[in-house]
Amino acid sequence: MLRGAQSVSGLADNALLLVATAQRAAAGGPPWLPPLLKLVFTLAYVLLAPVVGPLADRWPKARVMGAANAVKALACAAMALGAPVTACFCVAGAGAAVYSPAKYGLVTELVPAERLVAANGWIEVTTVLAILLGTVLGGGLSEPRFAAFGFAALLALYGLAALLNLGIPDSGARYAAAPPLPRQWRAFWRDNARLWSDPLGQVSLATTTLFWGVGATLQFLVLRWAGEQLGLTLAQAAYLQGLSATGVVLGAALAGRWVPLARATQVLPLGVALGLVVLLMQWVHQWPAAALVLATAGLLAGLFVVPMNALLQHRGSTLLSAGRSVAVQNFNENASVLLMLGGYALCTGLDLGLGALIRGFGVLVAGLMALIALRHRHLQRQPPASLMPASPTRATISTPCKDHP
Repeated sequence: MLRGAQSVSGLADNALLLVATAQRAAAGGPPWLPPLLKLVFTLAYVLLAPVVGPLADRWPKARVMGAANAVKALACAAMALGAPVTACFCVAGAGAAVYSPAKYGLVTELVPAERLVAANGWIEVTTVLAILLGTVLGGGLSEPRFAAFGFAALLALYGLAALLNLGIPDSGARYAAAPPLPRQWRAFWRDNARLWSDPLGQVSLATTTLFWGVGATLQFLVLRWAGEQLGLTLAQAAYLQGLSATGVVLGAALAGRWVPLARATQVLPLGVALGLVVLLMQWVHQWPAAALVLATAGLLAGLFVVPMNALLQHRGSTLLSAGRSVAVQNFNENASVLLMLGGYALCTGLDLGLGALIRGFGVLVAGLMALIALRHRHLQRQPPASLMPASPTRATISTPCKDHP
């Protein structure tokens, strides 16, 4: 039921951007509207991170997810009625920022630790499929003949997600009451420092933070590469990105099947391999080879990010709480997205050539992943943190965090 609710909600989120952009473009909207909408949506995860974690832990998480979907549906309805698009997307981003720690936090509450990798594999598969199908649906609803039904269809999807949320069970996990709002910001930075200082939390958080920044930037790099070096149209380049997403789905499914939580850190070398595969792009000039390279990159990404995500959720819920740990994760990952996209925009503004961009990006990814792997090896020489809890995860998580101020 959780996978179904998450899939439908993600489908609506991804279609909403295209429908809103198309309708405003038909009304004479500016060309910079799509990236601005994506920016404000991402900023919500960063700016609201100190608040949404305690909020997700305050009530049963299925109820929080339902409320977050209601906020997104409200933003969709306001857009349909002609409200300013940017303001509405700020509201939708706030709803998504609340939804995320409730969704991933619920996974750690319902699933035993030894099954977290498999659960995250399925979540990653449904997330990628929601992105792909949401893009297709948004493109279809953006056609002039469906313009009158676009927002209505999206509101129906948010309503369906709300109905599915009603079937999600309460995990029974309860946490200490959150401090007053001004103190939540200080508590959040302490949570952030605590997760970064934990040996396993540090490695997994560094990996997922790098992954999301890389993924967002690679989308734009692939579009430029496909146009300049492969001679493909924008639509053909989108098909290549679809192959990459298919690789991520396959890698996530394989990781969920093959990689237990206790061996999650053994996938770190795959991150180095991902950077080396990106370097191969500079020598590829035909689309069949390009398809192979991108599918391989997606496969490697799915194989290494799913175990790292599961490890991070486990360590975060053990050290902090389910909602607070996901809020810390969202803050770091989305800050990485903004930072790396800003760096890519700067390099593009300086007229850096495509070959230099590919080489720099590939070396950056491989080098940082190698440093993370070396850091993990160094930390292993110290007294190790216990990866698996002595008792079942559900009991561990449902104990209130005593050190929360």
